[in-house]
Amino acid sequence: MKFNQHTVIGEAVVSGIGLHTGVVSNMTFTPAKINHGIKFQRIDLDNQPIIDADVDNVVDLSRGTSIEQNGGRINTVEHVLSALVALEIDNVLIKIDGPEPPIMDGSARQFMDAILEIGLQEQAAPRNFFELPHSVFYEDKVRDVEIIALPLDDYRVTVMVDYNSPVLGSQHASLNKLTDFYEQISDARTFCFLHEIEELYKQDLIKGGDISNAIVVVDRMVKPGELDHLAHLLNKPKVEVEKEGILNNVSLRYKNEPARHKLLDIVGDLALVGRPIKAQIMAARPGHAANIAFARKLKKIIQKTSHSKIPQYDPKIPPVMDINKIAKILPHRYPFLLIDKIFHLDDESVGGIKNVTYNEPFFQGHFPGNPVMPGVLQVEAMAQIGGILALNSVPDPENYWTYFLGIDNFKFKKMVFPGDTLIFKCELLEPIRRGFVKMSGVAYIGNQLVCEGNMTAVLVKKE
Repeated sequence: MKFNQHTVIGEAVVSGIGLHTGVVSNMTFTPAKINHGIKFQRIDLDNQPIIDADVDNVVDLSRGTSIEQNGGRINTVEHVLSALVALEIDNVLIKIDGPEPPIMDGSARQFMDAILEIGLQEQAAPRNFFELPHSVFYEDKVRDVEIIALPLDDYRVTVMVDYNSPVLGSQHASLNKLTDFYEQISDARTFCFLHEIEELYKQDLIKGGDISNAIVVVDRMVKPGELDHLAHLLNKPKVEVEKEGILNNVSLRYKNEPARHKLLDIVGDLALVGRPIKAQIMAARPGHAANIAFARKLKKIIQKTSHSKIPQYDPKIPPVMDINKIAKILPHRYPFLLIDKIFHLDDESVGGIKNVTYNEPFFQGHFPGNPVMPGVLQVEAMAQIGGILALNSVPDPENYWTYFLGIDNFKFKKMVFPGDTLIFKCELLEPIRRGFVKMSGVAYIGNQLVCEGNMTAVLVKKE
């Protein structure tokens, strides 16, 4: 799995007809900043509303997952989202001039191809993984659906389906790592049963449906004249039943293609949790309603367990800047370079760490019998991390000095001892103007707040 956030390098465009609306649309994947997330934008509407890919915005589950926000609605988002999850893209704005993404061939492959042709860009911030604190179970007895998520330091999905059909029977599909998605899952197409088509048309759905972008499973005896009626619905001169029990489109790409597509769907639906997931997901007979119910359950756990102010530092993830890169930007040197790593950096915030050891020179004179890190040096370490954020705003940071102008409302909550790891986060309070930088800062040890306050600095160009 990728450690850092990613976006697309440039614009990737796909065009085609929507499965259920029958409306032709053009969809463009565009780059987005760190922590932007996945968002859609209806550029065909007057106010060009933005719709977050969030489970709280799900409004309809009629044969697909539809989201709505700010007066804009996007239908059938699951295939697009599955492609983004598989490519481990965290930040993207998807501009679309219609109500529904193109169905393409009914899979996610063509979305992935379009994005891969443009390329991905790594960003200077760690991914905000959701790691399960415990097992999570969901059951829908009416639909006979079961979904369970188990803690795992990876993302794996297994799906089992049983349609009580002589054509499909019982099937299962597994995804053991995201890098397998492209070859094993992404080209599995959407499907429906013959007996569902008439009802779907009555519900004003599958207006863009075609036997070239969906598998139609013939699961019963066909009555005389029924195929002619079906040909009329599909706007085809003729349709017939192939020996495999599939309407006369191309052959199945896999014997278990329906199960693989169900796996594709659940990956896309669970993207609406809003964060990349680390878990083993196992689902029996899933559908969009169950997937979204499970996603809502996961999001509630996220809301209960997340601490928005606490910077998330994972020592297993390579830093954005190590001490060598820091030394190229900050002029400080021993014994006054007080930070060890930068693990997050964007236009508005920065995260870094200070490892406190008994060998710090200040412990020789600051309570040597009871070594406590001076509060003023905690502030200095925070200011140096804030200096990295300030210098990130200019193209040539090596040509600037960052001078500390003031502190405000600083409070110290906990003493810092040798062996502690201070985790800092600084955020801009307002845009940088004429070199003046105002920011807030916090420092934690684990989940315990150590100190917090506001700082002001100024960028001055070297003469």
